[in-house]
Amino acid sequence: MPFSSYKTIAAVAKKFQIKYVLNNYVLDRDLPVKEDFKAELDLLFTDGVVDNSEDAICENLIYPVLKEVWKFYRSKLTLWSHEAITYDQDLSGIPDYLVARRSPLGTIILDKPYFVVVEAKQDKFEEGWGQCLAEMVALQRLNDESDETVFGIVSNGRVWQFGKLNLDTFTRNKDFYTIQDLDRLFAAVNYVFYQCELQLDA
Repeated sequence: MPFSSYKTIAAVAKKFQIKYVLNNYVLDRDLPVKEDFKAELDLLFTDGVVDNSEDAICENLIYPVLKEVWKFYRSKLTLWSHEAITYDQDLSGIPDYLVARRSPLGTIILDKPYFVVVEAKQDKFEEGWGQCLAEMVALQRLNDESDETVFGIVSNGRVWQFGKLNLDTFTRNKDFYTIQDLDRLFAAVNYVFYQCELQLDA
């Protein structure tokens, strides 16, 4: 069953017996946004076509933010785009983006994944979270580390929502972040990367 078959958080929670909690857990971890990145993004919003398709949203809005933050963690973490993952017949598919431990065998090897990002198709965030949570369950089981936390982000490029899965509890962050408030968005994404790094170091 592909990840995209899961249309709601409730469907995933019921199937895999996951508790749902709504609570703010993201602690903004400041990361300076380079002025040239801000200028490039402003140029895109002013003169570009940034959200006419799912691919455009991923390429112009989601991936650039992830990549910019990932640069600070690239010695330990690898950012993957559209890499297929399979746990079993109920959990398989292709997340938009994955962040995984950097493999000692090189960047072509997908090692232990810690967080996934899903684009909310046609702004359908509930469907996006159904898919994202299914992907998070797959990562948790692939990692075979029951006490580790797996992170997820669902975004339409402009609005970014955060969640985490620990043991059998999924916590969805109450606050949303927007690309218009780039400093705060970077701080939130940086928090997730930092948490992944802490787990890796542990």
